[in-house]
Amino acid sequence: MTASAPITQDVLTLPRKDPEGGKINLVGLTRDRMREVLIEHGTPEKQAKMRVGQIWQWIYQWGKRDFAEMTNLAKAYRAQLAETFEIRVPEVVSKQVSTDGTRKYLVRIAGSHEVEVVYIPEDDRGTLCISSQVGCTLTCSFCHTGTQKLVRNLTPAEIVGQVMMARDDLEEWPVPGAPKEETRLLSNIVLMGMGEPLYNFDNVRDAMKIAMDPEGISLSRRRITLSTSGVVPEIARTAQEIGCLLAISFHATTNETRDVLVPINKRWNIDELLQALADYPKASNSERITFEYVMLDGVNDTDEDAHRLIDHIKRYNIPAKINLIPFNEWPGSPYKRSSNNRIRAFANIIYQAGYASPIRKTRGDDIMAACGQLKSATERARKSRKQIEAEAGMK
Repeated sequence: MTASAPITQDVLTLPRKDPEGGKINLVGLTRDRMREVLIEHGTPEKQAKMRVGQIWQWIYQWGKRDFAEMTNLAKAYRAQLAETFEIRVPEVVSKQVSTDGTRKYLVRIAGSHEVEVVYIPEDDRGTLCISSQVGCTLTCSFCHTGTQKLVRNLTPAEIVGQVMMARDDLEEWPVPGAPKEETRLLSNIVLMGMGEPLYNFDNVRDAMKIAMDPEGISLSRRRITLSTSGVVPEIARTAQEIGCLLAISFHATTNETRDVLVPINKRWNIDELLQALADYPKASNSERITFEYVMLDGVNDTDEDAHRLIDHIKRYNIPAKINLIPFNEWPGSPYKRSSNNRIRAFANIIYQAGYASPIRKTRGDDIMAACGQLKSATERARKSRKQIEAEAGMK
């Protein structure tokens, strides 16, 4: 098997000016940067740190978008803020709700680009799958998102703004003075939407720092999982600068097969990736690395594949669990889902070797919201199976 798909970013992402009337969006700014812009626009330097703390809580703890509602600030100061700044999150273009309760949002960002966000409710948690790029450059051949070319990276505001947008829709912002509600509808974030998060590292890091800030959205780092296809040089930075859990889009046990399924493997092969995972500073039995493995009929689903996967993990002594993902077919996809019996047999081999091997329940596939199906509606031009196979280097 050979592959000819690009494996690194093929566009230059340039800084973008705020398009909305020239006002500065406070969403997505780090605390230090917010302090700087407040001082630049008239806030006395001695007051700036305190003002950042107050504004931060109104935006990220209470979900307010109107400076007039920030009642612990003087009226004149609120008016001054409103003249220069705004609190803007991505605009919801459409929302679809699956029969299983999954919600898929199409949201519009600067430049009229659109990305998809998915909320998955479960009995013990609510997980939001967010995007980090418009499109994707990795062209993984089994992934619908990978058939859309990369347009640009998302900004920190556009990344954390997806979380804020979902909390709006779930009506989950707390009310000042009301008893604290410990049960969260949105309790977990997974960076598994459109794009490769580690090709947009700085913006993803800043957005997740905001999501984890204890005086705002206040999500534990252990409730955030970043999924990468294997950008090896950035893996250690993820532990050091974000500290979240890590998931790897592994999907194959030989370099020959992974070169086609996950073309970045041609840049950093299986052994290089496994060594980076073995060295991951946060890896432990309590914070295992998740291996994501999509089950493709006749491609990567044999007993031999299962045994090789175990051998890889044991050889590098990686604390791991393996999520088996039944392939979610999409129009023109060149693959088929493994049979239920084959998936269960594969899972049993892994389980018998002492590793957790849950089979992911398909959610939201009736609205094209399942794993690997995301693709913004404006880019949803249908390609033939032959076109997709050719672009993935399978012909």
